Amino acid sequence: MRVSPQKARLVLNLIKGRRVEEARNTLAFTKKRVAATVGKLLQSAIDNANFLSTEKGLDVDLDNLYVKQAIANDGPRMKRIRPAPMGRAYHYVRRIAHIEIVLAERNRNGVPVTATAPAAGEKVAKAAAPPKPKAKAKAKAPAKKKAVGKKATAKK
Repeated sequence: MRVSPQKARLVLNLIKGRRVEEARNTLAFTKKRVAATVGKLLQSAIDNANFLSTEKGLDVDLDNLYVKQAIANDGPRMKRIRPAPMGRAYHYVRRIAHIEIVLAERNRNGVPVTATAPAAGEKVAKAAAPPKPKAKAKAKAPAKKKAVGKKATAKK
């Protein structure tokens, strides 16, 4: 999307963790320009979940869907030049945001459904490796002195 990621995050933070219907209503009444595009993206995610439930045979209840993750990352930056007075040029950057929305399903009592494998796009945290022992520092020879150069004379 041709919008700054910072501006997109303002809208995405409004819908994180909300039910899909509540998120759609929030986006419909948000006065930010990016809200319309995020609404289209959310509708696309809902349609994808509906496709999975009808065509692929997965058991997905559309009434229990919620926005699990909504992020806006930096995309490639377009560097532009604007003419300025006296033959100069002002440089400016047009930013692009990559917007990603992940939906998940909750049980009727509000507990998220646990899956055996992580959903597409989710990262799995790895266990931290134990720190390696530090090697002993070797004694270094003293540094040689630098030769002193001539000083430049001042011009008048």
